[in-house]
Amino acid sequence: MSSAAKTKNDIAWEKLFEKYNIIENIKKEGIFVINSSVINEFREARLMTKFDHHSNLPILFRKNKLSILPITRGDYVIAEFDTYHLFESHNISELEYLEFPEHIQGIDYKNITSEANAINCAYVSGIFANFLGEEQLLPTVSGRMGSGSFNFKINSIYKCSSPININVENSQIEIDGGYEGLNSLSLIEAKNFLSSDFLVRQLYYPFRLWEKKISKVVRPVFLIYTNGIFYLYEYKFEDTQNYNSLFLVKQKRYSLENKDVSLEEIQNLLNITATVEEPKIPFPQADSFGRVINLCELLNKQEQTKDDVTTTYDFDKRQTDYYTNAGRYLGFIDKKSEQGVIKYFLTKEGKSLFKKDYKQRQLKFVELILKHRVFSKSLALYFQKAEEPKKSELVEIMKSSNLYQIYENSTFERRASTVSGWVNWILSNLH
Repeated sequence: MSSAAKTKNDIAWEKLFEKYNIIENIKKEGIFVINSSVINEFREARLMTKFDHHSNLPILFRKNKLSILPITRGDYVIAEFDTYHLFESHNISELEYLEFPEHIQGIDYKNITSEANAINCAYVSGIFANFLGEEQLLPTVSGRMGSGSFNFKINSIYKCSSPININVENSQIEIDGGYEGLNSLSLIEAKNFLSSDFLVRQLYYPFRLWEKKISKVVRPVFLIYTNGIFYLYEYKFEDTQNYNSLFLVKQKRYSLENKDVSLEEIQNLLNITATVEEPKIPFPQADSFGRVINLCELLNKQEQTKDDVTTTYDFDKRQTDYYTNAGRYLGFIDKKSEQGVIKYFLTKEGKSLFKKDYKQRQLKFVELILKHRVFSKSLALYFQKAEEPKKSELVEIMKSSNLYQIYENSTFERRASTVSGWVNWILSNLH
């Protein structure tokens, strides 16, 4: 892979791996401990060790099935261990609506732009109380703190290998929010984007600190806020000493804007939306339309380079291309080059989307999708059949839609999953 296709983290870790024979040492010892001062020789350790998702790991880590965890204030351990957990489906529960309290003016719940705002909004609106089933819920814990001392075992990435034993001595942790009721303390890890997985450490280290400090039950909770919806996941560690013993207790989705989209509104858009000529942009290979929207939310805050998108979101470089191209295809993302660096930004159309309320924004996204013949024909076929079209039927529609630079049957079949995904997203808005 050329250096131009690598991130700054990739390049710096390559130098560290070579200088300190990291792979050879792991083969001999099972682990490799590295200090932040050593990492700082090549790049700031803070930037070189924060990988919230598996896709964020540097190329050498992924290639060699390695991951990294902090074990003190300045030391990290690298090994072939299993540090991430795949999210269960983000849409496995019905959407529940709660009302935002009218007297609260310090939070604009229609314009939540940070994880801190999302947490505050979930608290004052009663989302946390509803989800946790706790009375007299109050904020008691948050911010950076030491993890205390504990040890644990963590699974090797190779299922046939023995677990790896890890000792932690006052590593730094950060708790986004801690809410205490009569019976439990819930520790919240918050993100403002959808992802396929998460770093278990973000739940496990705070859990280990607080489960020995208080007598109440400690409940690890993951909160995701995007596009007007709060996704909450409560996990439990079945074995306190086992990093990988977590399982999902429950999951719910909440919204503070009860503005359902009706079948008639979708059908009306299908009937009145005129189709446009296919743009000379690669046809989307981005199956999750929710993540297309989520990317737009991030770009609505500020324009970002390809590296920015790749390292801060749950994307590898190919996915960054796929999802930014999906936004360009629909006309609400564009790109520019500044001093040889590609930057992505929202177009005027894209910016206008986030001035609309939740329902109108959803309908506008639907309209922009249906401007393309392949999607309008596919949705029409769905309504006609009253069931999801077969992949072969979608491929036939695609072949008749003059898509840009798609010629091979295998390519049509791969991209058909995007057509199916986006049509299903349109129908998911119906309540």
